[in-house]
Amino acid sequence: METKLIDVMGTDLTVVNAARVSFGKKKKKFEEGDEKLIRYLAKHNHWSPFGHCMLQFHIKAPVFVARQLVKHQIGLVWNEISRRYVDTQPEFYEVDKWRGQPIDKKQGSDGEVEKQGSCAYSKQMVENNAIIAYNDLLNAGVAPEQARMVLPQSLMTEWYWSGSLYAFARVCNLRCAKDSQYETRLIANEIDTQCKIKFPVSWKELRTWAEKSIQNT
Repeated sequence: METKLIDVMGTDLTVVNAARVSFGKKKKKFEEGDEKLIRYLAKHNHWSPFGHCMLQFHIKAPVFVARQLVKHQIGLVWNEISRRYVDTQPEFYEVDKWRGQPIDKKQGSDGEVEKQGSCAYSKQMVENNAIIAYNDLLNAGVAPEQARMVLPQSLMTEWYWSGSLYAFARVCNLRCAKDSQYETRLIANEIDTQCKIKFPVSWKELRTWAEKSIQNT
């Protein structure tokens, strides 16, 4: 899986100026007191100043991860590769460890299963058969938009994901959590890292106050 930061618009100063424009004020340099303003905005959920900062990512991940992340739509734009138009050789996600079922939950995982080799073999057999069926359909003249239906959720996909700083904070507040699916969490953690680098003050406050809000519920 890959998560690459493609483009960024704005800085922590962008957030400050967006908040202060109500008073007709604009600053050219980020100062110590501005951190307090950003903290106040994040603490009291004044989200609009954070909406003026934008990021764009290019992400490559399996379909089952993409379908979890695409549920986040407010403040975000998503453009994905389509096998209606592409019929190149499918690539599949490789599993490092097969995790066990949780004991007291309906979702998530717990530990590792004993028969790792058997699980890997089952996955490989499904993918091999899917490739054969996919190529047979294409060779029979079937349109790619129909032939793709035989491909499993382990199929790798890729997309551009753009949105506001606040929108990505909402993604990470949910998907970086320990109860989020491991593979999805890997993508969210990389987004978290990149946002922390580009917007150190704003990101710290957005993530901190979201965590405190979760703990208080």
